[in-house]
Amino acid sequence: MRKAESPLRVITGKRKGTRLKAVPGSKTRPTSDKVKEALFQKIGPYFSGGIGLDLYAGSGALGIEALSRGMEEMYFSDKSGSAIKVIKENVISCHFESQAHIYKQDAVQMLEILQQKKERLSLVLLDPPYEQQQLVRDFSLIQDFQLIEDNTILVAEHSTALVLPKEIGNVSLWQSKKYRDTQLSLFKINNKYENTERNEQE
Repeated sequence: MRKAESPLRVITGKRKGTRLKAVPGSKTRPTSDKVKEALFQKIGPYFSGGIGLDLYAGSGALGIEALSRGMEEMYFSDKSGSAIKVIKENVISCHFESQAHIYKQDAVQMLEILQQKKERLSLVLLDPPYEQQQLVRDFSLIQDFQLIEDNTILVAEHSTALVLPKEIGNVSLWQSKKYRDTQLSLFKINNKYENTERNEQE
């Protein structure tokens, strides 16, 4: 696993520059500032409210970035106790306690909880450990549980070795870009958007 290129921080928005803690150990792979900034430039860069999900949250850096950029609420989920501890500390540092909902659950359990709550998500962030990638399953469950809306953006950060289908249920690949061994794959509802997929290497 590679280490973070620089200390974790909030890049921009209401909590710009706030330092974030990383999860101890080598099992969690922080998203680099370069990839994070590229991602939010594609999907935002700012939001006018909405509810999001950071499913494999790790330190919570992606979900916190979304809150800083205007997301109204964010669900954070990770099955690691050490990750949950760090997410809580980072949320407190950023004063997002009232907007963050933090769960120690695996991906399937978290999606079941959201189904029971009848939540509708406008942003879904999936950044699983590379050796545990089950993104097709996750995308399918998100749709089966009716957790997304017509304008929802689903983001998968995954290994370049993993080739995702261009369509998974009712969502289609919109953009895809590679950053060394990391790939960002962005999906949208395919009956509302033209498939303007772009594949780039950096």
